[in-house]
Amino acid sequence: MEALTGAAAVYTARDPVPEGPGGQLAPADGEAVPVLPRQARTLRDTGLEPRFVTALVVKAMHAGGKTPLSVLTGRLRLSVSVVREVLQGLIAAQQAEVAWSGDSDIDVHYQLTAFGQRAAADYLAESRYCGPAPVPLAHYRAVVEQQSLRLEVNDAARARVTPGELRAVLGEDGLEPAVRELIGAALHSNRPLMLYGPSGSGKTTLARKFARLRQEPVAVPYAVLVKHEIVQLYDPALHPAPLANRRMEERRSCDARWALCQRPLVHIGAELTRDMLELRADPGSGVFHAPPHLSANNGLLVVDDLGRQRMPAGELLHRLLGAFEHGRDHVAVPGGPAHALPFDVGLVLATSLAPESVLDESCLRRIGYRIAIGPLGEAGYRALVRRQARLGRLEADEAVLDYLVNELHRRTRRPLLAAYPQELVQRIHDFAGFAGRTPRFDVDSVTQAWSSLFGAGSLPLAMGDLR
Repeated sequence: MEALTGAAAVYTARDPVPEGPGGQLAPADGEAVPVLPRQARTLRDTGLEPRFVTALVVKAMHAGGKTPLSVLTGRLRLSVSVVREVLQGLIAAQQAEVAWSGDSDIDVHYQLTAFGQRAAADYLAESRYCGPAPVPLAHYRAVVEQQSLRLEVNDAARARVTPGELRAVLGEDGLEPAVRELIGAALHSNRPLMLYGPSGSGKTTLARKFARLRQEPVAVPYAVLVKHEIVQLYDPALHPAPLANRRMEERRSCDARWALCQRPLVHIGAELTRDMLELRADPGSGVFHAPPHLSANNGLLVVDDLGRQRMPAGELLHRLLGAFEHGRDHVAVPGGPAHALPFDVGLVLATSLAPESVLDESCLRRIGYRIAIGPLGEAGYRALVRRQARLGRLEADEAVLDYLVNELHRRTRRPLLAAYPQELVQRIHDFAGFAGRTPRFDVDSVTQAWSSLFGAGSLPLAMGDLR
């Protein structure tokens, strides 16, 4: 949890700014909506029990010895005024004292007294956690609801994915216009979407690209207090900083318990097991880690290889679809009770199996759109080959493209799947790199890459004559 300390970046806003629902900052006229909630100025504003915050401060001081005020605020991500309020109580109770004081009122170091050390031992026996102060579950629910993409259907003021945006993201994937239009309608509906088709048809790549359609930032708490349990939600691997190059600055008016993040993309595949959908205890830090499907809140959840998980597909889908419809999922503490946490995601399913073979009719009815992703048309496949060649800094000669499509694919009856162009280009680079020559998209290189991908027996007869 040490890595979570530091300043949080947020969008600028003029002061004073009225507070909106769920602790969010309300926008001023003509101004972008700030993302992070307003900072807690008092202990009461944190929404946490005073004893809980006091325990965090005492444990942080126990770990740091003579601790500067700035270190306490940075580590706990609480305002100076909140930490001072707690310290005043500790000093009054003779559990803390000023160890050193500088010229400014914030240049102060504190340390625990003998009474404070005994209190720290008691607090650590209850919980070893001393990282960023969590936000209350009710606050988290309100912010998730406010940031929901699913509000768009009934809110004309919110932006929707446009045909132009979809073409910009998927235009070079070789999809037929009718398929792209179907995808656009599915995304507009914000209902669960299933992509199905043969392995190699590009379903997973396509699903992951949907996340590029909505990249505005969202607020994600470092941790949430659920009853008496601390659930760590923020994961830098799943919640990267925003990509948009917009004006940001540190602001004391914003709650540093929240991180400013890009809408998350969480991908789960055949490795998923039943216990991965529950809270996971971390004895070393004294927290629980959120399961992956809840880490996807306000973003995109891609369930890949549906039907190959180590739990029945019907059981998995009934749970996810039920949580999707109700906006919450009941996740269990190992050996303990279950808690209702927010669940608000764009849900995309991908499978290479026939949907009817892995799901019952009741599940299939609850999936908004089922879209078949199969072999590409010839024009789309050629466009994708050109794109992959360009990305690989190769020139795709049309005569070589004709050879790939007409001789290698058609004569071997190998379908024009979206996965092949990138793989062939990569193998051309591999062989050229090993031989120490410049890679070229020519007949010999394409034939060598094809043979290594599908086996020597995959080549049509009389290859020498063809070349």
